[in-house]
Amino acid sequence: MALNAAGQLPDAELDLAGVALQFARIDAPLADWRAAAAHLSDLARDAVAAAATDREADAGDLGRRADVISAVMARFGYEGDQATYDDAANANLIQVTERRQGLPVALGLLWLHVAEAVGWPAHGLDFPGHFLLGLEGPRGQAVVDPFHDGLVLEAPALRTLLKQIEGERAELRPGLLTPVGKRPVLLRLQNNLKLRRLRAGDMPGALTCTEDMLRLAPMEASLWREAAVMNQRLDRIGAALACLDRFLALMPDGEAAARARAMAAELRQRLH
Repeated sequence: MALNAAGQLPDAELDLAGVALQFARIDAPLADWRAAAAHLSDLARDAVAAAATDREADAGDLGRRADVISAVMARFGYEGDQATYDDAANANLIQVTERRQGLPVALGLLWLHVAEAVGWPAHGLDFPGHFLLGLEGPRGQAVVDPFHDGLVLEAPALRTLLKQIEGERAELRPGLLTPVGKRPVLLRLQNNLKLRRLRAGDMPGALTCTEDMLRLAPMEASLWREAAVMNQRLDRIGAALACLDRFLALMPDGEAAARARAMAAELRQRLH
């Protein structure tokens, strides 16, 4: 499976949009993934052509780079889905390309796809609750909100956004704008789908989603523990124990490991 192969690759070698397309095909097997793949190529070509005509962007002006990508996304009709934000289609890249709407991380992934095609350094940011991305240039980083038409956020706007997410007492702190790799961006996208399935009471679907995430990130210990808990709730005791074994191999020490061992002991008693 393509996801298994991607799980063995270094982060820098991942095809961000390609892996997201694989996730989407599993989630919506009847959707037209070939049309989505062709559309991704169209986005990239349009962006390369647009960037070639903007000297300021080419010279490293991050505001102009944000404007160029924002204009490309607008020409294709993309916008953040504020009306039906919790629709699972907003986390499926095929359906995002069909509807031209999506979650912040889905639109951000398309921004990163476009930036990579143009050759402009960009990455996701470890900001809580709302996906943001960073455009890198000779004079630092511009923080961009792909959900709101590529708005460039300075410190006051970031502080306001953080308070909306974490409450009025929240303040900007170190680490909020830490760059993240491609794999965490893909996991964040897929995690939205998993959470929507859990809210809908679809535990088997959430487990399948988690298993797909593990194909991409087999060293992600927390995902093995989540899979163990879901298998336990579905009364799949053998599978739960196997997941706990993988978790403990990756994280043998600490409080979480102690809880996992207690859970495993309880499950083994249920087998006898």
